Amino acid sequence: METVNRPDEWKIEQGLAGAKLPFLDQTGNEIIAIPPHQWEGATKDEAAIKAVGDPNKLFRRELEGWKGYVEWEKYPEKKAKAHKILKSQTFPPNAEFQMGPIPNTNPVLPGTHWKMWHHAIGGELTDVPEDSWKTVLREKHPEMLHLLQFPYNGEPPKRLVTSKAITPNPLHFVRNHGGIPLIEKDKWSLTLDGLVANPKSYTLDDLMDESKFPRMEKLVTIQCSGTRRIEQISLYPGQGDEVPQAPWAEGAIGTAKYVGISLKKVIKDCGGLIKGGKHLELYGAETYFKSDEVMNYLVSVPWSKVKANEVILAWEMNGEPLPKIHGYPLRVVVLGYIGARSVKWLYRIKAIKNPTIAPVQSKEYLYFNQQVGKHNQRPTDGIQIQEMPVSSAIMSPWTKQVVIHNGKIRCKGWAYSGGGRWPERVELSADGGFSWYAVPNENLSAKHKWTWRTWEFDLPCDVEGWVEIVCRCWDNSLNTQPLNIRAAWNWGLHVTSSAHRISVYSVNESRALTKQRLAKFEETGSPLAPLTWPEEFPTQSLEDYKKYWRENEPRDVDD
Repeated sequence: METVNRPDEWKIEQGLAGAKLPFLDQTGNEIIAIPPHQWEGATKDEAAIKAVGDPNKLFRRELEGWKGYVEWEKYPEKKAKAHKILKSQTFPPNAEFQMGPIPNTNPVLPGTHWKMWHHAIGGELTDVPEDSWKTVLREKHPEMLHLLQFPYNGEPPKRLVTSKAITPNPLHFVRNHGGIPLIEKDKWSLTLDGLVANPKSYTLDDLMDESKFPRMEKLVTIQCSGTRRIEQISLYPGQGDEVPQAPWAEGAIGTAKYVGISLKKVIKDCGGLIKGGKHLELYGAETYFKSDEVMNYLVSVPWSKVKANEVILAWEMNGEPLPKIHGYPLRVVVLGYIGARSVKWLYRIKAIKNPTIAPVQSKEYLYFNQQVGKHNQRPTDGIQIQEMPVSSAIMSPWTKQVVIHNGKIRCKGWAYSGGGRWPERVELSADGGFSWYAVPNENLSAKHKWTWRTWEFDLPCDVEGWVEIVCRCWDNSLNTQPLNIRAAWNWGLHVTSSAHRISVYSVNESRALTKQRLAKFEETGSPLAPLTWPEEFPTQSLEDYKKYWRENEPRDVDD
């Protein structure tokens, strides 16, 4: 017989290496196996690239004091040249992590493509990946979990996510879409143009002039729509791009006190909107790549949101100037919206009639029906994500953890709802969602309109063995979370708003036999952890075994 098995055949057959499985075409009389694409190596048309011109001249620094910034939106011809450079070569595929093992490294994913794209364009972008990583190491807590090295995506470890109701700057999560521009305050300016009566330009000192613009100070939770994405990935893979699908856990959320001014006041200072202006397009100074195109980071928010004084231009975070990684010298903070709308390194605001058609808003951050995938998706089939839904998460214990307790398992976590709603009740279950306990109000942090509430609770749990702990939140509008991950799954892997579930192994020391047995482990020095390590002492003496059967009926009966 012909031997065709590979050494990893068992893993492939069991779905543990799903990316290696062939597609099965069953549309005809015979089933045809379509093998996964094999990369054939890099190609590079040196002549075509050279014909574009000198990158150091084409893509040189745009403004003095703005390191790492190239203006793309004003210069279509510059975009076209960068596009030609990218199309004249091929790049190796991203490492597979949704249908294969996630690396045991920190950073977890390197961001290979984005580094290569920046280096391929060259000019002012040449040093951006390296400069950005230096900024991460300088400004972030040494124990941050670096999910993507470049562009930087990182979250704090679980034990530190809710250690404080207000997140310290070094521990606040970061979701960057490009490199970190290093901009000097005195060289920076903001342009407000488009459909306004009197377009203007402002320095930071202009915006900080309290005689013109009253200060705003707001405690705000910002949440990435990718929060808890790992739960969707673990269930079913989705859009597999290396950057949007960083394997976020429960830490892509943070709360900080921001100081700035209302965007509404700045628009008023420009004479207000004219000629049907209803949306504000926000420009970030980083370079963004999409489908071999280069651009600045652009999204938009509706005038109704701005008019309600719910869009802040912020220069201070938790009593300090904005960290460079969080948008220094000025960023946008959109209250209650998806984090992607809170643009960093803001340099331009343009009043327009309709929502922006920039790719970040028109082609990404979309919530699809579950039957939509790579074979049939169209951007117009997706709902553009704005307000964040109600959500919550358990920070302690961790899933697959063994907990020794006296009838109650101590849990802690967070709960949040966007759009100006707030968590009104947090509930936990120790039996998979059959019965629920409400977290007492005194165990929740203070209630605010635009922030999360952190919580702690001793969850009653009498049973032993594997239990499923579930957390859900009810907001003030009585919105709550769907109870299973499948209900939240979507091709973009956004907004894992389902009730958070973890599997915990319960060891209840309030039971006599358990207490006695735990003492035996300690007395004999037999390893208690990990759970699957066999005990190294007899669990019952031979005499006790015989005594049991003398006093009880046998396993079988005669009639």
